[in-house]
Amino acid sequence: QVQLVESGGGLVQAGDSLRLSCAASGRTFSSYTMGWFRQAPGKGREFVGFITWSSGSTVYADSVKGRFSISRDNAKNTVYLQMNSLKPEDTAVYYCAANHQNSWTRAPAGYDSWGQGTQVTVSS
Repeated sequence: QVQLVESGGGLVQAGDSLRLSCAASGRTFSSYTMGWFRQAPGKGREFVGFITWSSGSTVYADSVKGRFSISRDNAKNTVYLQMNSLKPEDTAVYYCAANHQNSWTRAPAGYDSWGQGTQVTVSS
């Protein structure tokens, strides 16, 4: 199974920016879709966006479109979530995940491997 490790979370103020990283190891990734999800206290896991490993095509949730962007560095086996104009409602644990079928799905159940999560807290 591919192993994913998120990093870069922290405490920031509203309007600030933060970049999360997801380092992948254990597999080749040419056909993978890499997703970002988040989970706030008491809520289900919410789709944020994904990127295709091979081409870099991206899809975003409406709630973050225009503020967040996803990129990847194939040489480093790493994907990034750049978060700008952060809002208190962005506060959550953020997870990266891998879908080895490259199915462009927004559903958490469509992903096979998950990182441990990294906490992002946005204060007013």
